[in-house]
Amino acid sequence: MLFLHEVHKVVGRKEEEFEAAYRDYWMPTMAKSDYARLLWYTNHALGSGVSYNVVTVTAIKDGQAWEDLARRVQKGDLQSWMREVDTFRHDVVGKVLVPLEWSPVQEFDLDAIPSDGRRHDLTLYMEDTMWPYAGKLQEYIEMSGSIYSKNLGFARSVPFLSIEIALQPAFGTHVRGEVVLMQKIHDLDRLERLLAREASPKSREPGTWMHDALAVRDQWESRILRTSSWSPLY
Repeated sequence: MLFLHEVHKVVGRKEEEFEAAYRDYWMPTMAKSDYARLLWYTNHALGSGVSYNVVTVTAIKDGQAWEDLARRVQKGDLQSWMREVDTFRHDVVGKVLVPLEWSPVQEFDLDAIPSDGRRHDLTLYMEDTMWPYAGKLQEYIEMSGSIYSKNLGFARSVPFLSIEIALQPAFGTHVRGEVVLMQKIHDLDRLERLLAREASPKSREPGTWMHDALAVRDQWESRILRTSSWSPLY
C-alpha cells in the first residue's frame, strides 16, 4: 500500500473553500473507488508552524492504482477539480510513502475507512520527519523500531505518544534518506512540559534515545497537527 502525503500552503481567505473541497469532493470521490481513501486531514496547530498549512494523507492500494489516480488528475475526471483547488492554495508538496518494516500498520482495510464526514472531537498528532546521516538510513530504521517505538509508553498508564504509522519515501519518489512518523498525542500535560522546559540531563545520558540516536541522525522536524472534526482518522 502507498501513502500520498501532501503539505498544502493554503490561501488564508480560501481556507474554508479548500477544506470543503477535500471534505465534500476528494473524500467521497476516493470512497467511490476500490483503491484509495483519504485518511487524515490535519491543520498545523495554531502557533506551531507556517500559517494555513494543511497536511493530508491518502491511502492508495498499489502502484497501478497510483498511476490511474495520477492520470485522472492529469487529464481525466479529476482535472477540473484540481484546477479549482489550485486557486485555493499557493503551493502543494507531495511525496509517496511506504510503511517501514516495523510500522504498526502496513495497510488499511479501505472499506472500513469512514467517508461520510462524521463529526468527532479534535485530536493532536506529532508528525516527526527525520533525515539520517548518509549511509545510516537502515540503521536508523532498525533503531527507531527496536528502541524508540518500544519506549513511548514505558511504565506509564497513559503514553505520551503512540505511533499510528511509520513511513519512508517509495523508491525514486522523494528524498531517499527520510523517515516519517505519524504519532497521536495522548498526554497533553507532557506535551506542555516538552515545549516549556529544557530536556533533563538524565534524558540525554548514554543509553537514552536522545543520546544514542545521535549516532545515526541529528536533523529532524516536528509538526504539531490538529485533525479536522471530520477527518476519517483522528
